[in-house]
Amino acid sequence: MATPTVAIVGTGPSGCYVAQALRKEWPEAEVVMIDRLPVPYGLVRYGVAPDHPGTKAVTRQFERLFERENIRFIGNLEIGKDLALDELRQAYDIVVLATGLYGDRRLGIPGDDLTHVYGAGRITRLLNDHPDEVDFAPRLGKHTVIVGNGNVAIDLLRLIAKSHDEFDGSDISDESLSHLLADPVETIDIVGRSPAALAKFDTVMIKELAKLSNVRFKIGPDSSLTSASNPLEHAKIESLLALQEIQSVAAGHRKMVTFHFGWAPEEVHGTDEVQSITFVCTDGTGKRIQLKADSVITAIGFEERKGTDLSRDALTSAASHIEAGYMDAGLYCAGWFRRGPRGTIPENRADSKRVADSIVQAISAGTLSIGKPGFSAIPTRIKDLLVSYDDWKRIDAKELQSAPDGRVRRKTRSKFEMLSIAQENPQGVTQ
Repeated sequence: MATPTVAIVGTGPSGCYVAQALRKEWPEAEVVMIDRLPVPYGLVRYGVAPDHPGTKAVTRQFERLFERENIRFIGNLEIGKDLALDELRQAYDIVVLATGLYGDRRLGIPGDDLTHVYGAGRITRLLNDHPDEVDFAPRLGKHTVIVGNGNVAIDLLRLIAKSHDEFDGSDISDESLSHLLADPVETIDIVGRSPAALAKFDTVMIKELAKLSNVRFKIGPDSSLTSASNPLEHAKIESLLALQEIQSVAAGHRKMVTFHFGWAPEEVHGTDEVQSITFVCTDGTGKRIQLKADSVITAIGFEERKGTDLSRDALTSAASHIEAGYMDAGLYCAGWFRRGPRGTIPENRADSKRVADSIVQAISAGTLSIGKPGFSAIPTRIKDLLVSYDDWKRIDAKELQSAPDGRVRRKTRSKFEMLSIAQENPQGVTQ
């Protein structure tokens, strides 16, 4: 039975899970995974907090795709720039877009464009040594305000509040860490619209904060601690109260972290750079609080990166069925690109499986003809620039061997250096 040729754009969890499902259905099909960087794993490598190595360990199962399942990794290829999407679609029967969401959502209030207003995604990428951010040098100052109360916001809170020694076992570099420690933050206010019981963070994330040293936690006045209506909501409130109680008995704290619940951002104040930010109470009373801030970090979600040819809206038509991941004949989408910035890695696995099922059903029903040549149709001018899985493993080995004391690896921080390492013993991607 003939099998389709498949190209998956994006090598993060969603793309890898689509590849897993399709490989199980079609053991002999040509499947390639494409990344614009010379390294794979996307969100796991650059979006998961650097002090969460357990979460990053999911890459071990993804390695099997390339090492045992005969799926080809194609790095250093940006679709829409190095190779047009239409060219890729002409080469492959199925193209799946699983590129995630790269841009930080703006606050959409006066002053949100002032200097020292930063997106959480960009700061997380910096702390993960993403090559796009090596020249990014945020200045948080003594007082920072984090807007948002999801897991990303708690990640940033924890990272900013940690001391140097508390990063042992992570993969953060001293270069990136210097941005946090050069001028340590003294106060961190973390503010969300929701009452505490309905906050988007996982309870386990709050419990992890209790391990921090030299930090005191409290809940701000007039915060909404609405009574819990189920055990999950009750656990959230209890974890916050326990955190405040445990930390309040210790002495010598250097950082103060204050949680505020039930407040919506209204305006960032300052002439050229941030000086403070005002919030209005969501209970309709009109109450306001104004927090001193040298910087503001927005953690309210992600959106498509501006100026890219891979825009979901531009590629969607009346015939699209986005719920099933279908965009056009032979063109599908998965993960955050399809459903928006929500869901954990395990939840995105289920999402990717549904998209893969939709693809398999289309082929089985004969609604999509197959027979495109796949990788052999990629222009030679493109192939000469690509990075293979073997090339990536040279980068990986170098990072592991270069890990300083207290770190699990030292990431290669520039694309140029990645390519230099990959080409030390070039084997190409044509094998």
